[in-house]
Amino acid sequence: MSVREEHRAALRALDGDPAAVCAYLTARSGLPGPRANLELIGAFADVATEGLVLALADSPDEYLRCCGTVGLGRLVVDVPADARTELVALLSDRAAEGSWRVREAVAMALQRIGDAEPTTLGALVASWVGDQDPLVRRAAVAGICEPRLLRTPATATTALDVCAAATASIGALPSDARRDTGVRALRQALGYCWSVAVAGDPAAGLPRLAALRSSDDPDVAWIVRENEKKTRLRRLLDPPDVPSG
Repeated sequence: MSVREEHRAALRALDGDPAAVCAYLTARSGLPGPRANLELIGAFADVATEGLVLALADSPDEYLRCCGTVGLGRLVVDVPADARTELVALLSDRAAEGSWRVREAVAMALQRIGDAEPTTLGALVASWVGDQDPLVRRAAVAGICEPRLLRTPATATTALDVCAAATASIGALPSDARRDTGVRALRQALGYCWSVAVAGDPAAGLPRLAALRSSDDPDVAWIVRENEKKTRLRRLLDPPDVPSG
């Protein structure tokens, strides 16, 4: 039995008792510390009741809020399409939070949606990348730029389109607006997400990234440089020599 499976079994044994579940999560959160317990977050999102997911998504405790936020991704795919509006709006709210851990939980929730319904994720991130809040745009980028999701041509294309739109959104900003913490977080995400998107479809992605090299925008230039440092992209830019004969 894996660690995640052990957590799922333990959480099921608590029979949805909110106080007991919260105590279990808090005791094993890994916080305070350098790394939160992501396996436990995933286990909670797998088995928690809808009511508990929604309650924890609004918890003042950061770790519990992460648990609930990831669980929202499961709820989105568990309900009919016409009943998802409020859940998606809550995810968008969490994407704009000050807590970076909660923002990462949003990306994990989006990836759950993508695992189950790639088309739904594609439509969602295409909408979010046009949002006025740069942190929501960041969530769109971070959510879809996950290697396991980019195995279909449609999703790989969407990832490239989202990266391009988010990069253009930074390029359109005046210099003073770029000091905003949300814009900086978006730029940071683009500093690695382009490499993930390009690796998902190198034939289409390499020319799109190459086109950005001619930009004289300092933030766009930084994004390109950061991605070109990534091993996954260096392998594509400088493939190993193949011996002849």
